[in-house]
Amino acid sequence: MTARQHDTSLQDAIWEGSVPLEIRLSPSECRVYDQTDSYLIQYPRLSYLPFLLPRLRAFFASFLIDPAVGSHEGWFSYEELPLKWHYPLGLLYDLFSGAQPAHDGSSNRGDRSPSSQQQPSTLPWRLTLHFGDWPADQLVQPDAEGKVLHDAFINSVKEADFLRNGTAKGIMSLSKNDSTQLWTAVQEQSAANNKRATAEQRSSYDAIFQKLLYAQGAPLRHIPMKVYLPSSPSASTPSSGHLRIVQALVTPFVPGGKEAQTIGTALHALLPALFPSRRTPILARPVLHGAVVPMSAHVEGIMREAAYLDGWLHVGLVMMG
Repeated sequence: MTARQHDTSLQDAIWEGSVPLEIRLSPSECRVYDQTDSYLIQYPRLSYLPFLLPRLRAFFASFLIDPAVGSHEGWFSYEELPLKWHYPLGLLYDLFSGAQPAHDGSSNRGDRSPSSQQQPSTLPWRLTLHFGDWPADQLVQPDAEGKVLHDAFINSVKEADFLRNGTAKGIMSLSKNDSTQLWTAVQEQSAANNKRATAEQRSSYDAIFQKLLYAQGAPLRHIPMKVYLPSSPSASTPSSGHLRIVQALVTPFVPGGKEAQTIGTALHALLPALFPSRRTPILARPVLHGAVVPMSAHVEGIMREAAYLDGWLHVGLVMMG
């Protein structure tokens, strides 16, 4: 397999990656407590949970204690932890499900990530759906028109564009049709039900994303990368599942030289206590799309081939031992 064929295969696997979900209505909001059927779906890793809400609202409509609630009032939790709706599903699953990340290209029948070797007990991923008692201290509430979700995604795209090029001119100069095409492709990615539809949505998305990626025709300034580190609860955040998000300016080359920046060199610079070695994971492993990322992988290449839909590398850390 040539390098280009490998890149295309990786992109295909990432775009088609999915996680099986079992979603139950919160018993406190259900007319029959916990006796409703679960909603089962194989959902794309790249997509966002709020896109599921209209379907879930219709599925559970006859069981809701409050039939007047709107679909936009829904939110999800895992083991009583509210899930950030603006995080892609794959990132949420990698951070909170407890599944072990994949190694060396092994695969699993349930989690269709680029490479997966998950523990059977984590699949399907069991989530709880709520329509009341919005956790305002942890989640921003979307609106009925979907503007909040749209703006959150576009703002993330703008930030990534600015980091790559030193300006957000790329996203700001898109035509109205291009902007609409980008958002439509993101929305419809969650609803693809066959390979042809998936290919059409990816083509539609790639046509716009490539304009952003190569908008300036100049070398990249920085790599949009966020690292998600599980943290111990504190007095101000006593619940489990607390995250520390680490973000800094990551250049394509190691500062002061011509050596290409790797995941290992970037993590060593960001979190030297966790990554004392640039080459070997000792205390934690970097995870992207359900798979462990080699420490030698170049961050620029990973960004071009394996970024999430908003253009970011959302890298989770899994502790070892």
